[in-house]
Amino acid sequence: MSIDESASEVREQVAVTPAAAEMIRDLRERNGPLMFHQSGGCCDGSAPMCYPDGDLILGENDVHLGDLDVGEGDPVAVWMTREQYEAWKHTHITIDLVKGRGAGFSLEAPTGHRFLIRSRLMPTPTDTTACPI
Repeated sequence: MSIDESASEVREQVAVTPAAAEMIRDLRERNGPLMFHQSGGCCDGSAPMCYPDGDLILGENDVHLGDLDVGEGDPVAVWMTREQYEAWKHTHITIDLVKGRGAGFSLEAPTGHRFLIRSRLMPTPTDTTACPI
């Protein structure tokens, strides 16, 4: 799926915890519309990176996983590379917030917190029970 195609079949693949939603609202108030991109694991250890919407240039190799409803304003899009998506396509991702040092380019880095991915396997057509988080 490219950035121009509908991601309706994976819209339920992302969620956000209340703590992360609160941080996202605070960051959006200061920075305007936001987006997330799941990094590839080089320097930042495969972290969900929060950017001002449009600051990261997306291309044909990026997959839109869905949108986070943080309770106020527009939803926040979540993306990852197609290569990562092939490994994660059966995984439900929840963006959480924990204390710690954030990745250098992610907007929450100076706050003393960092976004973290929590994941679980999604049900398949033959097995309708998802693994718990």
